[in-house]
Amino acid sequence: MLASGSKGNAIYINSGKTAILVDAGFSGVEIERRFKARGLSPEQLDAIVVTHEHNDHIHGVGVLARKYHLPVYISARTEAAAGRMGRIETIRHFTCGTGFSIRDIRLHPFSTSHDACDPAGFTFRMDGRKIGLATDLGLATHMVKHHLSDCHCLILEANHDLQMLEEGPYPWPIKQRVKGRTGHLSNEAAKELCMEVCHKDLSRVILAHISETNNRPEKALSVVAERISGGGPQFTVALQHTPSPVIEI
Repeated sequence: MLASGSKGNAIYINSGKTAILVDAGFSGVEIERRFKARGLSPEQLDAIVVTHEHNDHIHGVGVLARKYHLPVYISARTEAAAGRMGRIETIRHFTCGTGFSIRDIRLHPFSTSHDACDPAGFTFRMDGRKIGLATDLGLATHMVKHHLSDCHCLILEANHDLQMLEEGPYPWPIKQRVKGRTGHLSNEAAKELCMEVCHKDLSRVILAHISETNNRPEKALSVVAERISGGGPQFTVALQHTPSPVIEI
């Protein structure tokens, strides 16, 4: 997890044969710095995958794609809505609901409930392991639960504490957006989703997109992991300003 939060998001996934970057929500220079901080290099990348067009997910996509000659996998509707990536040599469109492969990584995009044009969550299968990504969604639909039901690792949004949001400094319309059906998952909603999809082979849950204003990492951890104990998954938190250690699944 190179970064996660409202200021920028980027996730590095490496199967051992293939390396992809999911979103690039910082400048190219900042993403390169974060790669270097973890002993990694963007030169290892095979592709960039885009979940949706909000700036905290696409800010550095064009720069990195041009500099490292990377194909960008993005839905046609998201590309049309983005408009800020500049010229990209190779665009490969995907459609939510239809899987595709980047070398030995099998990706399956699925629709999420968020105020973007065509937002996608993903599952990634490689070497018998499955990672599920569900951030930037206001509601965990049956489809979301279905795709996350047999993952070995989950990257799951726990954006806000409802009381902190309601009592916090955001204007009322933004509070309504955040907690609405096309906004972001609260800690409680993340806990409910996690409890529904938890199974014996789920080894890691990474809580992501945590609000710096309306949440705290320790609060998110205490709520989401509250009822899951005794041999359950290990919970960690992805932070905004510091890349996480490399996690092996």
